[in-house]
Amino acid sequence: MKKIILRSASPRRKDLLQQAGYSFEVVAADIDETMEETLSPLENVKRLGLRKAIFEQEKFKECILIGCDTIVVLDDVIYGKPKNEEDAFQMLKKLSGRVHQVMSGVGIAYQDSIFNFACVSNVYFKNLTDEDIWKYIKTKECFGKAGSYAIQGIGAELVDHYEGSLENIIGLPIDDVKDILGELDAMED
Repeated sequence: MKKIILRSASPRRKDLLQQAGYSFEVVAADIDETMEETLSPLENVKRLGLRKAIFEQEKFKECILIGCDTIVVLDDVIYGKPKNEEDAFQMLKKLSGRVHQVMSGVGIAYQDSIFNFACVSNVYFKNLTDEDIWKYIKTKECFGKAGSYAIQGIGAELVDHYEGSLENIIGLPIDDVKDILGELDAMED
């Protein structure tokens, strides 16, 4: 297998790639993650995943580069990581009793081969009381998470059910990534 570099500092993405059996190095891509107002949330997240993968690509000529970005979307509004407890409360209050989308944009680059796609999963939240929300926020798990929750942790208690890839909701649609890595590994150099 060619050398793989994960262009993300996310511990969740690192865990998912390790659990899939890959050896890799983490070299986070330091890019501006500002969303383009003229693009849809799906187009934005797809674009960011690719930008992370190809950032300073010339430094990693013989490596497979994987970039990913994950967002939470409700009614075409993107919910990123909360700034503070009040921000987390407002996000979780809006998600309560509703279905939202978790979108991951992935870019994978190896020399002249570029793959760019997005994966979408639906997450159905339970009806949450203010008390439920504050109890969760007090765990501090909400911080650093798009939409203010982690489905793989205590945040699973907020979720009624989901449709699609759980790994996508956690932060990396690993089955799709594995397919592309298999394709790249089969390529002749």
